[in-house]
Amino acid sequence: MKILIKPFALFSIVALLISCKDEQQVKVEKLTESYSKYLDSLTLEKSDEIVSKWNEIEKEFDNKTTALKSEINQLDNKDEFEKKFAAVGIRYEDFKKDILVKKAEIDAKNAQLTRNKELFGTQFIHDDMKFEWVNKDNILAVYDQFVTTVQKNKDTYSREDWDEIKLLYEALDSRKNTVEKQGLTSKDNMKIAGLKLKFAPMYTVNRMGAKSEENANAKK
Repeated sequence: MKILIKPFALFSIVALLISCKDEQQVKVEKLTESYSKYLDSLTLEKSDEIVSKWNEIEKEFDNKTTALKSEINQLDNKDEFEKKFAAVGIRYEDFKKDILVKKAEIDAKNAQLTRNKELFGTQFIHDDMKFEWVNKDNILAVYDQFVTTVQKNKDTYSREDWDEIKLLYEALDSRKNTVEKQGLTSKDNMKIAGLKLKFAPMYTVNRMGAKSEENANAKK
């Protein structure tokens, strides 16, 4: 038994299919515009703020990417949208590269601050090379904490860490010259001299070892 489809019914079916396709295209157009505007909004934010919430942003962008790609794949004629999608993706990768560089800088700065506070205590302020808070009453304790901490962590420091530690050490020594004039006792001075004798070879040997390790890793 044949089922006859009247012309009007056939027209209605075709019209419905076309309408569905048009609706899908409109949906993809809106999603593509939203996708691009989301990236635009990110580029307007301060990089420090972006870095602080980067994991959430990356997850959100990945979710938007997956959703848009799925909708585009439902289109018959998707070349135009795939080009727009790819263009946003290229912009995002450039943006991501810049953010990851900034993130690495911030992470390194925070790691340095953490290390320096381990070396000198919470009174130490980042980039403070004057050590004005060090006086005749606490300078021995400062040297002792510094040398003890370096000895404990000496196997974890990179060559760059050792270079920074040496700069801090020299700045502390410079402060010691001032403190001596303020009445540093000979007893404390001798104990500091012993700590300095302990630090010098430890620095030389371990910095050399860190440099050799970096060179070996670079050859791999």
